[in-house]
Amino acid sequence: MNDRTCIVTRDSGSVDDMIRFVAGPDGTVVPDLKRSLPGRGCWVKAERRYLDEAVKRKLFPRALKGAVVVPDDFGAVVDRMLAKSALGSFGLARKAGVVVTGAAKVDAAIRNGTAALVLHAHEAAEDGVRKLDQARRSVVYAGGPEIPALSLFESSEMDLALGGVNVIHAAVLKGMAAAGFVKRAWLLQHFRGGPEDQAIAKTAFAAKETETE
Repeated sequence: MNDRTCIVTRDSGSVDDMIRFVAGPDGTVVPDLKRSLPGRGCWVKAERRYLDEAVKRKLFPRALKGAVVVPDDFGAVVDRMLAKSALGSFGLARKAGVVVTGAAKVDAAIRNGTAALVLHAHEAAEDGVRKLDQARRSVVYAGGPEIPALSLFESSEMDLALGGVNVIHAAVLKGMAAAGFVKRAWLLQHFRGGPEDQAIAKTAFAAKETETE
């Protein structure tokens, strides 16, 4: 019941690795990120390249059994929705007290084992990222877990979500309150293509989510 079939690759997979799409009341294809919209749905692997292929091959009308309309630059539309969802969850995590900001606090959260995920703003200086990467590596060297580090947002986006000023580095701490954001951050990272160590990041995310259950 938890597996669905991608309309592009025809591969089955977990719903956590796919995005559901439905036809809206006006016939426009819309992403159902919460998987709660009524009507017939179809699934696409949560990667931009597969969504672009589905649009190019006109697979949505066939999958949704109707003359549906696909918005212009649909990939960008979905990217913005995923980012908005992740940032909203990021703000909720802050209100729950499971987000720390600033290089020093993030470094401490990494080294004391409370960090579940590290975020760098796009504008982050290489030196700052390098120092926090060293902290992450030192944890692994000491036998601790791999702590994923992502760069998903502009500093201004992180500022708005957290109600802060000039947020460059942040860490989301372990705990159930962070699980929603961790899942949404992974989905956005996966959709955008992600880093070369994407599999490592996903494995780490899955481990963190298990810890919160």
